[in-house]
Amino acid sequence: MRFLPLIWSGIWRKPGRTNLIFLQVSVAFALFGVLQGLKTGVEHVIGDARADLLLVHSSLNVLDDSLPLGLFEGIKSVPGVKVVAPVELFRAIYQNPSQKLGIVAIRPDEGWLSAFTFTIAPDYVAALRSTRTGTIIREGLAKKYGWKVGDHIPLMTTTKQMNGSTDWAFDVVGTYTDSDVGGGTETLLINYAYFDEARFAGKGTVQHFNVAVSDPKLAVNVADAIDRRFANSANATQTDSLRELAQSQLQAIGDLNFLIRTIVSVVLVALLFATTTMMMQSIRERTPELAVLKTLGFTDRAVFLLVVVEAVAVFVAAAACGLALALLVFPFASKIVPGLSMPFIVVALGLVCAVLVAAISALVPAVQAAKLNIAAALARR
Repeated sequence: MRFLPLIWSGIWRKPGRTNLIFLQVSVAFALFGVLQGLKTGVEHVIGDARADLLLVHSSLNVLDDSLPLGLFEGIKSVPGVKVVAPVELFRAIYQNPSQKLGIVAIRPDEGWLSAFTFTIAPDYVAALRSTRTGTIIREGLAKKYGWKVGDHIPLMTTTKQMNGSTDWAFDVVGTYTDSDVGGGTETLLINYAYFDEARFAGKGTVQHFNVAVSDPKLAVNVADAIDRRFANSANATQTDSLRELAQSQLQAIGDLNFLIRTIVSVVLVALLFATTTMMMQSIRERTPELAVLKTLGFTDRAVFLLVVVEAVAVFVAAAACGLALALLVFPFASKIVPGLSMPFIVVALGLVCAVLVAAISALVPAVQAAKLNIAAALARR
């Protein structure tokens, strides 16, 4: 404790230099926190994706090629399949082109919810079954537009009805939440039977089938069995779990881990060189002062530790500031990238890295200070 005033005065001997180092370290570790938080957040999202929920879609293209509804019974008969739910998707616009919505046409049969990540009150499900033009809207969407049960929602689409119109209208019968952060935040659920009857083209087809398996351990075998069943037909399928789809989407971006490690490494190495240079300059300027300390009885080890502790103090404080800034950014960033988070382990890892970078940066200057020759240093004063 008795060395704290000495450490403090050493840190602030040149306020401009100290502030510059503090700013560099803060920015570097803010970037470190954001990138590591992004990595951890993506891994968390993939880990939370259900492995027991399969999506059966065309082997040609998951978006553009439909499957006939007639595959329903064939999929349902595969051992291990618990629930099969047909799903048709299309886009809509509410009032103006900037207000885009996703519409999910489903069949609210018995047990259908187990094939989705939705959470819906039973009375809302019953209302959807009994209302052909009914829709259950996501809670966030209801708050955004102020919609409530009983509202009539007119929508513009590119999907033509039997009467030639591309305008659709639905009646709100309830709201839902969705645990799948990648499932789209502005979506409505409607009755597939009504949609299929009213549309002009594509009758009797769906974009994909959601399949819930009886045991998550059987998911891979069930997926393979479904694809084998339709392998030689005109409607060959490809079946993936939600977790596999999340992983494939990540792989489409590239090797995220390698990219993050590369960026963080380059930033930390650049920081290491910059701070080491400034600290060596500081030691050269403090040569007479350090010589006086050694004259007063400070050992080489004490001087060495003094320089290292000064560096560690500045780095840890700056790193904590940078990581705190990253934590403040995440609530806003998570609105753009759902599921983004920075767990405590990233903060702890950042502080450990700060200590290591500080120790390495201070190593050469601290050795120079410790080996300082008193007579030569005072002679140059």
